[in-house]
Order: sequence, then structure tokens, then C-alpha cells
Amino acid sequence: MSDPKDPTPPGGEPEGREPSVPEQREPDPSETTSAEPPEPAPGADSGGPPASGGTATTPGAAEIAAVPAWKAVIKGMGPTGLGLKIGAPVLALLISLGITMVLLRITGADPISSIQSMIDYGTTENSIVDIVNRATRYYLSAVAVAIGFRMALLNIGVDGQYRIAAFLAAALGGALTLPAPFGQLLVIVAAMVVGGLWAAIAGVLKVTRGVSEVLSTIMLNAIATGVIAYLLNDKRLAEVRPGSNNVATAQIPESGRVGGLNGFLASIGIDLPGDVYGLLPLAILVGIVFWVVINYTRFGFDLKISGLSASAAQASGVNARRMIVYTMIASGVVAGLIGMPELLGASYEYSLNFPAGLGFTGITVALLGRNHPAGIALAALLFAFLDQTSDVLQEVDVPKEIVGVMQGVVVLTVVIVYELVRRWEIRLQQRAVAAELATGHDLAREAAGSAS
Repeated sequence: MSDPKDPTPPGGEPEGREPSVPEQREPDPSETTSAEPPEPAPGADSGGPPASGGTATTPGAAEIAAVPAWKAVIKGMGPTGLGLKIGAPVLALLISLGITMVLLRITGADPISSIQSMIDYGTTENSIVDIVNRATRYYLSAVAVAIGFRMALLNIGVDGQYRIAAFLAAALGGALTLPAPFGQLLVIVAAMVVGGLWAAIAGVLKVTRGVSEVLSTIMLNAIATGVIAYLLNDKRLAEVRPGSNNVATAQIPESGRVGGLNGFLASIGIDLPGDVYGLLPLAILVGIVFWVVINYTRFGFDLKISGLSASAAQASGVNARRMIVYTMIASGVVAGLIGMPELLGASYEYSLNFPAGLGFTGITVALLGRNHPAGIALAALLFAFLDQTSDVLQEVDVPKEIVGVMQGVVVLTVVIVYELVRRWEIRLQQRAVAAELATGHDLAREAAGSAS
């Protein structure tokens, strides 16, 4: 006989709530209780409106310390003080530069002349165009990854999502001829839909069967590769290019292409020899929308609190399982845009030579940029610069592969320095709290009052 005070109906689930399905994953120390605080909001990086629609408050040391180190790294959490926010990346870059110079010396090259050669080559007009175009693709890839990172979801499948989205969108764009701008919109929307649906598979598997998104997205990358290889055939959705062994989809007609930004740049006094991707403004818009949604909307708050703790999200009235699917879809939608600048602005077809591996580069760029749109932009430009200048190293007898080592050193250094600074700041806050408890004074409020 049921207790009349028990709200649970005979079916076993509380009324008005979805049946709970246990997630098959490793226990998270941050989810040991259902009453733990939501994710801290250190400044603009991880702040957001609370569930009640009020204003986010500055977290205490206990709230920050409760976040596991691995979540702090992928979610881009770091120091909250302005001085530390500026000092930490500067210190990390100086350390990575020192390590890079040591590595160059080990290879037998002169570090000063090698770096100077890279700077000289990377600042030429042709190199600037290539760097901006590379950075555009890297930026979109990193934002797609960062959306998942904000919820502590490791979307390793961005690479497969953007490739299959670009392939199917290219096949559709090459088969239809529509007047501008409908031709461009058709290809872009198709790529976004395909990328979102492909990513949704991993989200659904996670919430319904407890499959780790890391495993499912890696497998989906392999499946996407197989599907593209099957369809990229002259008997299916592609054709052989005369005089070569290259196989490609039908070319997108003129009305479906996006011209470069050189005309606009020339009008403001910037003359460049090569074509800058016409979809560069789209990448900038994606970054702005990402920042606004994550930090100033209810969806962004729900996303972050669900990533911190499913139990805390449930206590706040957030369906964490549904947010996992939504986040994966949003990540896939942005991933579908990665290939669009190249497809609509340069190649106009998907072939064997279409850029690959951008999804994995996006992971490192997102980590380096701390999931912040401005930080991601700087990280994308740095990686594009290193990639562009790798060839010139051979002229000074340095293997071009050393650039990959440089990129890894930069990312590791930034991640380690940020985590060390974060822990150091936590200890400072804990000491301040202990001093307040011992003296009975609110030291922070007294300091603010004396400053005013």
C-alpha cells in the first residue's frame, strides 16, 4: 500500500517527470550529491543567467575547487582575476617560446634565424591571405568543438561531421542550379542539417544506451569516411576529372558560389594578391552567436550546468539528457559549416583533395583558445601561421615536422599554466575565507569599501 504523502504514482516515476535511465559512465566526483552548486561563473568566461532569470554571482573558492581538473581544462575554466587572465597566457607563451627555441637548437638550427625566417615569410601578402583562409576553417572547427566542451562533451566526431556534410552539400549544389543567393543558402543549410543529424546520433546513443560520445563519434568518423568513399564514385555521386585520377562531385554553378572579400578590402585600402574567403564574415558571426548564447541565454546556462553535474541540473529543473542531444546537434550544425568557405569560395566541388583533418585541429585550437571566441580566433591565427610557415623551415635546414612539435608544446604549456594558476587562485581564496572565519570580518567587502 502506497504512502499517501509519497508523490510517486504506482508506475514508479514522479508525475510530470521523464523516466530516468541510468547513465553507464564513470562516476564523477563533482556529482556526489544532488545539492551541489551549479557551475561557477568566473567573469565572462563561464558566467550565465541562473535558472530563475536573475544575475549570476561570483563563485566562492569551494564552488571552483569542486570542479574536477579534467572538466576545468576542456571547459576552458581558468583564473577569474583580470591580472591573472592576462598574465597566464603571456607566461604560457613565453615558456612555450623558450621550449621551442631549445628544440630548434637540439635539431642543430639557429633558433633566432629560424623564427625570423618564419616571421618574414608569414608576413608576406600571399602568406597573409593563406593564413586568414586557414584560420577561418580552424575557427569554425574550434567553435564546433567548444560547444561540446562547454558541457564537458568530447565531440571527437567533428572531422567526420564536416566532411560528410560538405560532400552531400557539394553533391546537392552541383546537381541544382538556383539563382543567387538561394543557391548559396541551399548548400549552407544542407551542410548544417547533415552535420547536425550526424552528430545527433552520438547524443542519442549517449542518453539512451549510455554509449560514451568519445567512442561513438570516433566510430562515426570511420563510418563517414566509408560512406564518402562509397559515394565518391563516377557511378554514383561523382565524376572523373579529365586528364587526372581525381574524382569529384559536379561543380557548383556560378550562381551558387561565394566571391572573395577582396573587393571590399580594396575599398578600405587593403589590397591583397589572393582571394580571401567570402564566408569569413559568417565565421565571425558564428563566434558572436556562440558567445551570446552561451553567456546570456537560458539555453547557455542549462548547457553549462548540465555539463557540470546532471544531478545539479535536475535539481534546477533542467533535463540534462535532453541538453546532451541538443548540444551535440548544435556542435554538429557548426561543424557542417567548416567546409563551406573552401567549397563555395575556392574548390566549388568535393574531391579527393578536399581539406581533411580540420576537426582534430579544432580540438587543439579550442583548448588553446580556452573556448572563448576571441581566444579561439587568436589560437586559429597562430596555428595557421605555423602551418603556413612550416615550408620555409626547410630552407634553413630544419625539418618542417618541427612545427607540429611547436603546436603541441604551445597547447600543453597553456593548459598546464592555466590549471596551475587556477589552483593557485583557489588556494588564495581558501586562505581568504579561512581568515574571514577566524577574524569574523568580510575582508573582501572591507577591501572594496576602503577602495571606494
